[in-house]
Amino acid sequence: MTLINTPATVTLPLQKSLKLRTLGMAAEITTRLRVMIEEGELPPGERIDEKALCEMFDVSKTPLREALKTLVSEGLVLHRQYIGYRVAPLDLDELRATFEILHGLERMAGELASQRLTDSALAAIEKKHEQMLDAHGKGLRTEYFRINQQIHQMIVDGAGNPVLSSLYATLMSKVHRARGAANADLSRWQESHEEHDRIMAALREPGRPQLGEVLKAHSENTGTEVLSVVAEAIRLGEPHRRGHEIGAS
Repeated sequence: MTLINTPATVTLPLQKSLKLRTLGMAAEITTRLRVMIEEGELPPGERIDEKALCEMFDVSKTPLREALKTLVSEGLVLHRQYIGYRVAPLDLDELRATFEILHGLERMAGELASQRLTDSALAAIEKKHEQMLDAHGKGLRTEYFRINQQIHQMIVDGAGNPVLSSLYATLMSKVHRARGAANADLSRWQESHEEHDRIMAALREPGRPQLGEVLKAHSENTGTEVLSVVAEAIRLGEPHRRGHEIGAS
């Protein structure tokens, strides 16, 4: 007699399968909300309209609130009982201190990359720069700044120091949201575009003697603009948000 082994069918209890589907949706919503916050679509301090987001994502409140809890644990969202959720405001002092460190890291990365950046790494940066130019020509500001940051990380990685790469990525994640809030300034967009042309010129120059200083200058200009925009937003927006929260309670 021949025995045929057939794979066993595992049936999850209905409650558990519903929970798994909910967690899967919550993870996807978390990712989408994180991008919306980091790119400035949900600005710092803004109240989060749960009903509107449920309609946007076509979900119930359960997976949305699971996602919001995750973002609260990451510090991107704040929650107050009876008031609800809002995007965490930016800390101007922390941003200023973070940029001070980033300026130095950019210069250090440039100095090391001037010696260690490989031809293949430069070719990859050149290709990414062409993509950025295409985004600029099409007016895709969010895409432009996303590629912009990828180029900076590629240059830092080209310095061949994994500790520097990790530290830079961590600190950039802290200022990325502020950069998203400042990206609407068209004049700064054009300035950044021109500065990236200078960065590419410094990368192509034999020996790359100017790369460190060019990167540092670009970082300083970016920091000045971002801090200015954030300070103005806080000055204009904080009183309104506080009053709005009191009224909502």
